[in-house]
Amino acid sequence: MRALTLLLLAILGIPLTLGGGYLLSLGGSPFYFISGVVVLIAAWGFIKRQRWSTMVYAAWLLVLLAWSLWEAGLHWWPLSTRLGLPAIIGFIMAIPASRRGLADTPAFAEGKPVLAMSLLSALVAVMGMPFHLHEIEGKLSMEVVNPDAKTGDTAQAEGDWEAYTGSHHGQHYSKLGQITTENVNKLDVAWQIQTGDKKGPGDVHETTYQATPLKIGNSLYLCTPHSMAIALDADTGAEKWRFDAQAGLEKGRQHQTCRGVSFYRGADVTPVAAAVAAVAGAQPAALLEAPVAQASAAPKATMCKDRIFLPSSNAKLFALDAETGKPCEDFGDKGAIDLMHNMPNKQPGYLNPTSPPVVVGDTLIIGHSVNDNYAVESPSGVIRAYDVHTGKLLWNWDSGNPDATEPFDPANPAQVYKASSPNSWTVFSADAELGLVYVPLGNRVPDQLGQYRNEHEEKYTAAVVALDIKTGKLKWHHQTVHHDLWDMDLASQPVLLDLDLEKGRTPALVLPTKQGDVYVLDRRDGSPIHAVTERPAPQGSDIPGEHTVATQPLSALSFEPPKLQESDMWGASLIDQMMCRIQFKKLRYEGRYTAPSLQGTLVYPGNFGTFNWGSIAVDPQRQVMFGMPTYLAFVSTLIPRSELKGDTVMNLGEQGINANDGAGYAVKMHPFLSPIGVPCQTPPWGTVAAADLRTGKIAYQYRNGTIRDLSPIPLPIKVGVPGIGGPLMISSGVAFLGAAVDNNFRAYDVATGKELWNVRLPAGGQATPMTYLNSKGEQMVVLVAGGHGSIGTKAGDYVIAYKLKK
Repeated sequence: MRALTLLLLAILGIPLTLGGGYLLSLGGSPFYFISGVVVLIAAWGFIKRQRWSTMVYAAWLLVLLAWSLWEAGLHWWPLSTRLGLPAIIGFIMAIPASRRGLADTPAFAEGKPVLAMSLLSALVAVMGMPFHLHEIEGKLSMEVVNPDAKTGDTAQAEGDWEAYTGSHHGQHYSKLGQITTENVNKLDVAWQIQTGDKKGPGDVHETTYQATPLKIGNSLYLCTPHSMAIALDADTGAEKWRFDAQAGLEKGRQHQTCRGVSFYRGADVTPVAAAVAAVAGAQPAALLEAPVAQASAAPKATMCKDRIFLPSSNAKLFALDAETGKPCEDFGDKGAIDLMHNMPNKQPGYLNPTSPPVVVGDTLIIGHSVNDNYAVESPSGVIRAYDVHTGKLLWNWDSGNPDATEPFDPANPAQVYKASSPNSWTVFSADAELGLVYVPLGNRVPDQLGQYRNEHEEKYTAAVVALDIKTGKLKWHHQTVHHDLWDMDLASQPVLLDLDLEKGRTPALVLPTKQGDVYVLDRRDGSPIHAVTERPAPQGSDIPGEHTVATQPLSALSFEPPKLQESDMWGASLIDQMMCRIQFKKLRYEGRYTAPSLQGTLVYPGNFGTFNWGSIAVDPQRQVMFGMPTYLAFVSTLIPRSELKGDTVMNLGEQGINANDGAGYAVKMHPFLSPIGVPCQTPPWGTVAAADLRTGKIAYQYRNGTIRDLSPIPLPIKVGVPGIGGPLMISSGVAFLGAAVDNNFRAYDVATGKELWNVRLPAGGQATPMTYLNSKGEQMVVLVAGGHGSIGTKAGDYVIAYKLKK
């Protein structure tokens, strides 16, 4: 026991002394170096069998406790990691066998001082267990403000789910309410199937299953990561048909995923008449005036009255018969459009339509992903509209050449879109009554180097643009980051609803961002409903030809985390916490929007974002939101091309080096982690939160998720873990969410944020759930569980449906 005590003192004292000295040389806290010296003095006294050794250690524990409270306050997680290992060593020192042979008095021989301080340290840490950083206690008002609020433009059949988030308003909401806060804990698996499409050895790192099914009639329609479309019986999950796009595997792909398919409801009339029919009901004829003219010359549709549109990872868009799954041969080239048409660069795998298109009337509008940071000369990020019957190009809007909206001729090689212009890889929203489609844009490649952008690209980077559905002409835009150098592309689908404000009912657009800001805008003209201000941003760049801007936007409604301090560094022990402090002091960081650098820049919020493609759920009747703000810092380092070795492994996405071919610098990105692989900032790293969209006030924010699937020992400790995926909200005030990096599916009380239901999943649940009524009128909730390559959750191919037990 004595040898063990000496070993533990050495394990603690030597790293603290050496690492603490280095930290001190970087301008960091002197406490670690002083602590290391004191612990080694205690160890030396222990070797020499001096009675003062335990007293020295006990005194240090007292100082450690005081310093920990001063730095972190009475909060469990920062206290437990500061005090844990030292207190354990103190308990071992207090054991009589550890001190056998010390020349001491009875008081010291009993080890009372060190035992007392160890107990006090443990007690104080335990006292902090109810208190957690960055949590907001509160309750959300569930008053129904507008009982007649629309959930979309179309008269969708009750119990159906005809678009990715229920409708093209992007609300993640259903009026169904059989499942309530009182009975949600009685949900059980109704059926479960496996698609057979699993991640294989030849897949890219970020192979993920993010799909949300559609439900029309008694069928579910979904896609798989390798671009298969599948129709299932909504009652049983039995497969009705399957279509394989034969997308293959291309090494150049950055992502291998599919978030969903799109649906078009036709009519038993000629395409001219069909052009004034809605996806599920009548829409204003004026909106569809241009598509009518386009369709008038088309032959009468002889097949595929109702169509499923499948985006595939080999840069194609397929139109399938919703009844049979067979390609609609009157669409494009025998049922498909090659989205590489008119592209300036055609590297295999660099263009990938990962999200479903939006279908309004007879117009289909689609964007696509362009690989981040692979090459300066990449495919264009152009947004395009096609006729749903013929696949004819109706218009194109290219953020690098925004005035050229007349459709290019796919057969004319002289007509080429702008290379590498900002793309939109996420889901669009649409307001048919206003005749606008809302497109969230990303960055021009490369993301961290702004000198390659023209004036238009600079204007529309990280902006939401409102385009005329008929013509593609720009109506308005709102930029959320100026001169974005941090990959803060707009990843979330905009949410449309009407807000009842003092000035009256106002058509609003709600836009969550990676930075944590939630912009609430008038969707008619883009003017702010809740204030948007400009504040000073960190200045200076060490990259020749690069610049920063003086100010950056800030929304009044924001889940932005506080600026990180050295005292916010965390780790599983005092030692790796010190190592995180060393990393923190070595990186460049002056707060949000610190410029990328050669030394490495801390990006917080990081590339995963506070909000990502999962967006938020909004109740249009109560006019409130529910979401999953996530906090995980990233490190971004620019590497001169001359320093890259010939065997450097590159282009692995957000956790490795990306080449930026054609630029002077490659970029290395990775999460900000301790040496043992845990985030360097104090938890929580993932939360659930709610806000009133009328007032712009946050009601509550609580940690979400456990480390059960992150730690070697499966302990369901509720730390608040990162995640990626979206929520679902229903009219009874229940919200559903998988997403977190533990393999769990949960339900929450929207009013309080309280967890009501929690079940294990067979794989990671990084998809957005949906709900519908089966043929018996029972409410079902469905989640795809297939994992996410970038965050390392368990891969799978499951589709799981839940309903209330009888």
